[in-house]
Amino acid sequence: METKELERKMTLNDDIKHTKFMKFFSAVFYACSSFFIIVVNKCILTQFKFPSFMFLGIGQMTATIIILYVAKMNKVIHFQDFDKSIPGKIFPLPLLYVGNHVTGLGGTKKLSLPMFTVLRKFTILLTMIMESRILRKTFPLSLVFSVLAIVLGALVAASSDLSFNAEGYAFVLLNDVFTAASGVYTKKKLGMEDLGKYGVLFYNAFIIIIPTVLVSAYTGDLQKALAFEGWLSFTFIFYFLLSCVMGFILMYSIILCSFYNTALTTTVVGAIKNVAVMYIGMFVGGDYIFSWTNFIGLNICISAGLIYSYITFSSGSSSEANVEPPEDTAIHITDDHPEKT
Repeated sequence: METKELERKMTLNDDIKHTKFMKFFSAVFYACSSFFIIVVNKCILTQFKFPSFMFLGIGQMTATIIILYVAKMNKVIHFQDFDKSIPGKIFPLPLLYVGNHVTGLGGTKKLSLPMFTVLRKFTILLTMIMESRILRKTFPLSLVFSVLAIVLGALVAASSDLSFNAEGYAFVLLNDVFTAASGVYTKKKLGMEDLGKYGVLFYNAFIIIIPTVLVSAYTGDLQKALAFEGWLSFTFIFYFLLSCVMGFILMYSIILCSFYNTALTTTVVGAIKNVAVMYIGMFVGGDYIFSWTNFIGLNICISAGLIYSYITFSSGSSSEANVEPPEDTAIHITDDHPEKT
């Protein structure tokens, strides 16, 4: 009996260590994937002057569908075959994805980088609120304070650039809502046994790609992409295919991070990556305009994000597991105001 109990405890400890490792690994994998696809896409759209964001997205969705379908046919992975229940199971992820894409592009064009950055940080706060309301998650006060500190840092960083653009503000705030809702509902859909993470990834891309191609053709975007002279360049084709594969890897990394962590952690990881990119931009590129306000704000964001990461990955925060935290350290976010549970 003692031997069996000891074996059970050792197995449990191994499972806990494996889970903690996968939480950390999936977060780092997502951050790295997101960073590298930014580099590849920037090269395609600026260096090669490819005219279509949308067609690039179609290529990434196509790669996702092909890779997952081939893997399923070869029985490397498994997910539910298509039937009439699939659209209902995957809804509203496709709509949220399209809304996220459209409002993100609109906000980028209308606002300066500092204001775009600060308004995007509200995604973190919205994700925390939505997880609390939709998924019934609770969060330790230490995580709540670190999230608020990230938002505060973004406000400080952008406080020297408060040019008001109503349309730009509307686009980015809607983008925050779509992004937060997409993260939370992705986490919710991952809990469905029939779909799983591969099914969510495959059917989301499969449903989205059809209307995206139609919109691209209607707007003339598809014709511009197909008429692009760079298709005769082997180098461009290599980068385009690399972007398509990286698009699949990025979407998979998001799903994986959401599977092992909360939607909030996935959002925070993305925010830390974005601030880190801006921080690198201080020394590389030559287009960063230094100001103490902006510099201090960025450092607050980075510090708060690192604190959040340390709390999450070192202590096995209860917000990452489906376990209620102690009564004296957790808050539950309601419609009106935070209150202790």
